[in-house]
Amino acid sequence: MTDDQSNRSVSTPADSDSRTTTPDGGVQKARFEDVNWDQIDSESRGRPLKSKIWIAVVSVWALGFGGNLFVRYIMGESFVSNQLGPLQDILDPTVVNAIPLLSLSEGWVSFPVIGVVQLHNWLWLMTLAGFIYYGAVPLYENPRMTRYYWRRFRRNKAAVISGLFLAVIFIIGFVGSRVTAQPKSRPGMDGIPPVGVSTESYNVGPAGQEALGCASSNICTGTWEFPFGTTTGGEDILIGVIHGMEISMMVGLTATALSVVIAAAVALVGVYYGGLVDEIAFRWVDIQLTFPAFFLYLLLVYTIGGSLFILIFIFGFIEWGGGARLMRSEALQRREEPYITASKAAGASGLWTIRRHLLPNISNTIITYASLSIPAIILAEAALSFLGLGDPTVTSWGQLITDGRSSLRSLWWVSTIPGVFLFLTVLSFNFLGDALRDAIDPRHEGAE
Repeated sequence: MTDDQSNRSVSTPADSDSRTTTPDGGVQKARFEDVNWDQIDSESRGRPLKSKIWIAVVSVWALGFGGNLFVRYIMGESFVSNQLGPLQDILDPTVVNAIPLLSLSEGWVSFPVIGVVQLHNWLWLMTLAGFIYYGAVPLYENPRMTRYYWRRFRRNKAAVISGLFLAVIFIIGFVGSRVTAQPKSRPGMDGIPPVGVSTESYNVGPAGQEALGCASSNICTGTWEFPFGTTTGGEDILIGVIHGMEISMMVGLTATALSVVIAAAVALVGVYYGGLVDEIAFRWVDIQLTFPAFFLYLLLVYTIGGSLFILIFIFGFIEWGGGARLMRSEALQRREEPYITASKAAGASGLWTIRRHLLPNISNTIITYASLSIPAIILAEAALSFLGLGDPTVTSWGQLITDGRSSLRSLWWVSTIPGVFLFLTVLSFNFLGDALRDAIDPRHEGAE
């Protein structure tokens, strides 16, 4: 028998082999006892490219966000820095100008090309990146799963329409707020009605009457120059509504993402390890639930001033107790399932078991909580802006609504138009949340 024939002969169980890949892509046989299983394990445990990219993105974000926060509130003039005493004299924010490509602009770090990135925009960018990495990428990588979820989701026609409406609101708000400036007050242009709507000429400012050509008439009709009309201060309502779209999306999605992450982490860790860990975690939740986020926000507003970042921070880091309770009750049931016991018996780590078994199986509760949290936070932001406690540097739907509350009879469109957008957005999130829960929850598979 030749060497080639002996290599092709059938091996006995004692001489069982394993296939390994050669450098040129071919496959060769190797004896079982000669295989370097440690090398194979290390290669299989290596991080994929997308994980490395995600870690790089998070690292850059953390560096930028943390550095901006440190320069603005620790090194610069603020309520926090004033408490540092002699240490404040050592911290000089102008040192930023010595860093290549960076500069200091009104207390904030200015980056090349993009300029100053406000703190709430840092959170917004991280939220969008998280939705892409944990939402869009898995759906793209698993087309079969995506088609399955889509078939179940599209059965709810109201949810499909709601999803399209929210997608349009998001795109218009995200793009429009970057290509248009903040609406500015123009004296004399106040009270212009929407296109196709007429009003008495005395409701329109002098400059507005000239623009509409109704200075000598008793009736003024809206024009396409201002499709939604203008406010009592002469601001273009269309531009204000566009900027308000992104603000509502930013506040609702970012604050909810923060609260969901914290609530899920506390609930799952507490349930999995139980005992003292669970007791300490949920006694803290009980204490936290007794202190409303609204009053803490008021305290910070009167202490350091109101801002969108503070609003997102308060509702994201404080208002997660109720969600943690819901997730804990669901996780307690899942903890007793056989696959959890099998995972522990196989020697899987607690983090792996939580991430691969517990978390996916409470997804319906997470979606239910998120679908209730997003519209609630959007309404809270609008209510705070309506009361004058929002961020005065941004335009939100709540600010537009409060601008027209004193003239609802004569200038009804000032409050009505942003109010309609607010109502439809909140309603759409409710429809979308119900449909997503029904589509993703595997226990509803045979319910139809």
